[in-house]
Amino acid sequence: MKKEMLINVLQPEESRIAIVEDGVLEELYVERNSLENLVGNIYKGKVVNIEPSIQAAFVDFGVGRNGFLHVSDLEYQYYKHITENGENKAARGRNSKGRRINERSVANKPPIQEILKRGSEVLVQVIKEGIGNKGPTLSTYISIPGRYLVIMPGLQRVGISRKITDEDVRKQLRSILTQLAPPPGLGFIVRTAGIDRSAEDLQRDLNYLLRLWGTIVGRIKKLPAPVEIYSESDMMIRTIRDIYNSEIDTLYIDEPTAYQRARDFMKVVLPKHVNRIKHYTGSDPIFYNSNLDDEICSIQNRHVPMKGGGSIVIDQTEALVAIDVNSGNYRADDNAEKTAFKVNMKAAEEISRQIRLRDLGGVIVIDFIDMREEKHRRSVERRLRDLVKRDRARTKVLRISPFGLIEMTRQRIRPSLRRSMYEDCPSCRGTGQVKTAESMAIEVMRTLMTTVYKKNIARLVLNVHENVANYLNNKRRKDINSLEESSNTVIAINARTDVEPEHLTARCYDDIGNEVNF
Repeated sequence: MKKEMLINVLQPEESRIAIVEDGVLEELYVERNSLENLVGNIYKGKVVNIEPSIQAAFVDFGVGRNGFLHVSDLEYQYYKHITENGENKAARGRNSKGRRINERSVANKPPIQEILKRGSEVLVQVIKEGIGNKGPTLSTYISIPGRYLVIMPGLQRVGISRKITDEDVRKQLRSILTQLAPPPGLGFIVRTAGIDRSAEDLQRDLNYLLRLWGTIVGRIKKLPAPVEIYSESDMMIRTIRDIYNSEIDTLYIDEPTAYQRARDFMKVVLPKHVNRIKHYTGSDPIFYNSNLDDEICSIQNRHVPMKGGGSIVIDQTEALVAIDVNSGNYRADDNAEKTAFKVNMKAAEEISRQIRLRDLGGVIVIDFIDMREEKHRRSVERRLRDLVKRDRARTKVLRISPFGLIEMTRQRIRPSLRRSMYEDCPSCRGTGQVKTAESMAIEVMRTLMTTVYKKNIARLVLNVHENVANYLNNKRRKDINSLEESSNTVIAINARTDVEPEHLTARCYDDIGNEVNF
């Protein structure tokens, strides 16, 4: 399998990174320079308001919008002074049986109004971008990723990524990290990229993170709140750091300065792989040359056809994403059960891909074609679970319901690609529909009937869309004439081509031409 990473940073306004497997676009990352990316940044902030009803605080961290900090995201150091001598069970992180408890559980913490006060200073990290009118979500659980390790100052222990499931590998990595003897009071987690890495590689990453944390501590002590303490790398460096692995054969970069920066970074983290970075010098744009531009343009289409037949339909709502699977004209040996199973298996693959490409998050409901046989239902479930394992965002897939629905959740870190690149249509206001000319004509007639009989109105001028004006003049002219005669009012209809289909304005004038309010 040929796997490539294409990095398009030639345009200063936008950066795009695509991961292509055998010519198929599998992952897409887009970042606009005009939209500041705050996720991963660390700030020294100041509490400006506390809401006990939702157990949350709002923090001014210096970006113009206050961040949202829930009590579950408060680290122990912020409430240890409340516990008895700092030795209660929640402080030790153990229950009565000596087992580790959930450190973020609200049940293990005092109320937020007892922990924080207005004006309190907190060290926070942005964990989720603000969406719509909501501000960014903050946490005091600080984590800074390196290539193989993540430093978590509040963890105070070493750990292994949950995505590493092999127990022998986990024990080996834990043993290596323990031998490196990280400083007390700081926590470290081994990332999946740390598998099969030598102790020297992990030591190099550990030293880098310790130097970085030392710099951050110095800024925390020196600078007054609110202020930025640490800023994440740009998207290109983040992607190489977090996503690149030995399965990617080549990285193509179309801008010479970015190409050199990528090589310099790779020399530090993976010196043996520096030669995999290539400078793309083709005359055609890098994405156009790989036939990706057309596919990217169609990513937000509601209807997604599948190879061999069948399709899926994706609808984003305020609360959830609904995905419907259709068989179309696909048939398997004139057997309805077999047809449904095969289409659903193909749909599971396309759905997992579309979710990644569109960066959909929150609750996702998938309406698969009904299947009678239990083994087919379980196979579709397993297939979907296996496919979403490659997703970097956390996902949870529930069992298929008797109605053929699968509910799943996907971690939402930032607004979806659609919300970042599109805005609601000013005509339909995001609904995708506008009133017909007939519906608008009925509304116009109601306006006329409630207006023409008012005092001092001699002339009424309506401005409507051209299609509505044509409908009124052709099909409702008799009714308009009757209103003019009975009310002794002149009615003028102006047809406009530069307005929305639902546009309607009315102006009233008296006998001498003065405008009358109505």
